[in-house]
Amino acid sequence: MSDETSRNPADLPGRPVPDGVSDATVEALGALSEALETTERARGHLYTFHQLTGEADLALGDAVEKLRAAGHAEVADRIETDLVGRNVVPGRWTFQLVEEYDDGYWSAFREHERAARDGLAGGARHLFEARMKQDRRTAGRPGHEAGPDDVR
Repeated sequence: MSDETSRNPADLPGRPVPDGVSDATVEALGALSEALETTERARGHLYTFHQLTGEADLALGDAVEKLRAAGHAEVADRIETDLVGRNVVPGRWTFQLVEEYDDGYWSAFREHERAARDGLAGGARHLFEARMKQDRRTAGRPGHEAGPDDVR
């Protein structure tokens, strides 16, 4: 097993820090990557919102039918007319919110993060985390290998 202890801490397999990239740049790109990861989590929650809202609308339709079958047509009609299929914000269902988020903010965020990595670090990803892994692992211990090629 190779120990990687004599190399730059960020020089994990597939993650070499390009020449001339400062520690401050690695840290700044790490902060940018973390911000992108938070945006990815927010996007996941937006998809959860989209799916749960859709499920709720379908369940509401079922409830309307049960109200109607139970002899409460007036209540069922009122709910069906006002709420089933209603926009969640003016003019938009949740899929439209997802599409606008994806096409706008999320895509722009990803493009800026990639451009920063490409321009400042030759496109290398997760340099900050790679350095943190190297600093925190116990070299030579099972489960603490620098990369997959070092696993016996």
